Amino acid sequence: MVPLQLATTFRPQVSLDDQAELASGYFQNAPHLISYPTEQQFRTDFLPNEFSTWENQNSQSTSSPLSLYVHLPFCKQLCYFCSSNKTITRQEGAVSKYLTHLQSEISMRAKNPGKQRPITSMHWGGGTPSYLDSAEITRLMYTLASHFNLLADTDKQYSIEIDPRCADAAKIALLKGLGFNQISMGVQDFDPLVQRAINRVQSYRAVAELVDSVRAHGFATLTFDLIYGLPHQDTRTLSESLKKVIDLRPDCIACRGYHHMPNVFSSHYGIDRTALPNRSQSVALLKLIHETLGDAGYENDGVDHFVLANDALVAQRGSQASRQTNSQCDLLGLGVSAISHIGEYVVQNELFLDRYYQRTALYESPIHRGLKLSEDDKIRRFIIRSFAINQQLNFDELNTRFGISFPQMFASELSSLREMHDRGLVEIGDHKICVTTSGRPFVRNVCTYFDSYLKYNRFANLASGKSPEATRN
Repeated sequence: MVPLQLATTFRPQVSLDDQAELASGYFQNAPHLISYPTEQQFRTDFLPNEFSTWENQNSQSTSSPLSLYVHLPFCKQLCYFCSSNKTITRQEGAVSKYLTHLQSEISMRAKNPGKQRPITSMHWGGGTPSYLDSAEITRLMYTLASHFNLLADTDKQYSIEIDPRCADAAKIALLKGLGFNQISMGVQDFDPLVQRAINRVQSYRAVAELVDSVRAHGFATLTFDLIYGLPHQDTRTLSESLKKVIDLRPDCIACRGYHHMPNVFSSHYGIDRTALPNRSQSVALLKLIHETLGDAGYENDGVDHFVLANDALVAQRGSQASRQTNSQCDLLGLGVSAISHIGEYVVQNELFLDRYYQRTALYESPIHRGLKLSEDDKIRRFIIRSFAINQQLNFDELNTRFGISFPQMFASELSSLREMHDRGLVEIGDHKICVTTSGRPFVRNVCTYFDSYLKYNRFANLASGKSPEATRN
């Protein structure tokens, strides 16, 4: 193979009109690369004892920072667009039972990291964490503080997901008092017809009142979660929703596309597929989002994220990105279906509540599946994280860390990226690859070039006549 000649000059940015045309070839063909390897690669024949033995031998020797993720699966009502592991219930005592079993897992899992590892990052997700009442939230935070080294200073990122339908000013005040400094609020869309179609009706006034409470209590960051590609959503309705979002001025906006997969997520059967925008309409929605938020002072921060351009938040983002890509910060997942990234291992807890309860009741590890990372996995994970978080990859940093030559090891991937370079979506230099401003909506596509599992499945599907994107979403 003839080596790829790396470009040394920068190409001009393409316009958003050209970008919309480009999107017809890239849009929605890329999976949601939140972590690598993804859940589809986890093995159920994985032996948890092997991981536990390794953890016992290695975890006590480090005092490096640790991140926590706590999964709280309960919701009062089903949102049709949801693809999370959730349990719809109004049963009295359901949360208390879950917290009892979660406490058992916490006491087991906390023995290895113990109090010597500072918890610099913590996130409560779901489900709906704000489904818990004040006493339950306090109980869980007390349990975590009793087992882990939670920080009291400002050099932390403690966030929680909020459903405006089950939160009020008193709960916001409690969260601030318990140490949370970041709020993520599920907004999705403000249009009444769209809200009814996804079974998530919430008023602008209710959201605005909660925003006022978050501001009054001095949270460092407020994030809105939006979704585009929903039923009955068009450029007119989305434009109106974006205006309302901008009026409320959240610090960050997470805006992801809806992927209709009822064969994978049964909740999606509640959505009328004939009311969904087609691909060209979804591309128009994407273009509208970038134009509107850009004009309002938000910067596209890579995969699905927009950040209000202010000095304090930019500094915070830089610090966070540096920790995530350049440190070996482990992630400990707690609760049903939670995923942990610890050292050379990625493991996931039991996916179903009954199995989770059975194992934790016996004071037995709830780990259900996982894998030990190969050296190739580690290298590719670093690459994908670098693009997803920083929108660039530094060859020298990668080569030094792993003792490789990136241009040689990834000659095929570099050659495949030439098309995106020629379209002005990435810049390939002698020492780095940078995703351009125009290319940021397609960061996922850049990442897929370095996903060896997706590449393998893509070739297998082509051989069998299946579409490449059918493999994983």
